[in-house]
Amino acid sequence: MLDAADTSPLISRRLTPPTWLVVALACAGQFLVILDVSVVNVALPSMRTDLGLSASGLQWVVNAYAIAFAGFMLLGGRAGDLYGRKRMFLVGLGLFTLASLGGGLAQEGWQLLVARAVQGLGAAVLAPSTLTLLTAAVPEGPARARAIATWTAVGAGGGAAGGLVGGVLVDTLSWRWVLLINVPIGAVVLAGSLRWLTESRAGDGRRLDLPGALLVTAGLATLAYGISQTEAEGWTAAATLVPLAAGLALVGAFLAVEARTAAPLMPLGLFRLRSVASANTAMFLSGSAMFCMWFFMTLYAQNVLGYSPLGAGLALVPSSLAVVLGSKLAPRYLPTLGARNLAVLGALVAAAGFAWQSTMTAHGAYLTSIMFPGILMMLGAGLSATPLAALATSGAQPSDAGLVSGLVNTSRTMGGSLGLAVMSTIAAARTAHVGSGAEALTEGYALAFRAGTGVLLGGAVLMLLWLPRKISASSVN
Repeated sequence: MLDAADTSPLISRRLTPPTWLVVALACAGQFLVILDVSVVNVALPSMRTDLGLSASGLQWVVNAYAIAFAGFMLLGGRAGDLYGRKRMFLVGLGLFTLASLGGGLAQEGWQLLVARAVQGLGAAVLAPSTLTLLTAAVPEGPARARAIATWTAVGAGGGAAGGLVGGVLVDTLSWRWVLLINVPIGAVVLAGSLRWLTESRAGDGRRLDLPGALLVTAGLATLAYGISQTEAEGWTAAATLVPLAAGLALVGAFLAVEARTAAPLMPLGLFRLRSVASANTAMFLSGSAMFCMWFFMTLYAQNVLGYSPLGAGLALVPSSLAVVLGSKLAPRYLPTLGARNLAVLGALVAAAGFAWQSTMTAHGAYLTSIMFPGILMMLGAGLSATPLAALATSGAQPSDAGLVSGLVNTSRTMGGSLGLAVMSTIAAARTAHVGSGAEALTEGYALAFRAGTGVLLGGAVLMLLWLPRKISASSVN
């Protein structure tokens, strides 16, 4: 409990709800925002047919959400610190729910892309508060480690369950329901959060760094667009080089603003903390590979092996269970193996799955071309996510809790959105070089998984050399 002289974040003195209920509400919010990163994957062919989207347009159905999500996450985290974590949770969830309604009712491709971007903005406001509300409600120690593991498992399960949920909705209703389903769920979580969540904030009265948020989001979007242009124009064409240069300039301007402003969105001094810098870099690299897994696996199942949307979703159920299992096993082995070793082990297990998946063929059997490599990929993802999240949120001041929590999601999603742009370009270039048909598509997807293997192995080496051995005793409260 806080007393009048306490300098910790201010917490409402209304009746404290049961800890399990706070954890459940926070996890429900996290599940929704991560679910929507992947749930549209199995619906992409139906969206393309109904709305007349191009191949690059399909990529932007995913990236419009991911880039807005990653780009505004830091702003969402800081807003929670300044104006209240509960308030930002409610604002973000309300915006996310309304945008889901708009996307589900879209009649043109551009309407869907705008709705997905607004969904991402709502998710960016919502997501940082989920982890901060959870860490504020659960005392530091084994209980918090278990709560973070649950949060990680639910988030990972959201990404993993996207294929199954999307497949069921597309096959039984229509692609529109992969978005409309968020509306009743969001309303229920909103009602529960209004009733049970208590408010907390850092309360230092600083202003939000809106220019920084706009610069980093515009920079990421421009970079992703430039990367996507390489598929049609090549790496040396002006249509590619100009947006790539502009994107780098915008990111550079963002860093310059952050170094000079009195209240930066992302205080660069945070990265002097080894745990924050190393864990977020590892999150970025892991996300750049893992984010692509669901995208390419669902396309491979439908476009090459001929699965229906529901069949593709069911095919990935073992992978969905594996990521939850890995996330729940992680806190059990964290005390004995240590955070660094457990994160490295997870990355190596995932890399083995990616390497196996890269051997796929146009006539692959389910067990060896989808199920077993998918289990390895996602088991490894679950094992590494919990220690990385715990390391990334350790050692910072309580007033930066929301910001550091936002960094965790930002690093993973930023890596994912740029990784998807790169991997999609690699796959498309390989397919175009080989020819057309199932064999050519398989060659492209396989090359993307080989590239992912290399990224994960590089990430494992970086973790081994840079991550702290153990979680700092001074964790974010």
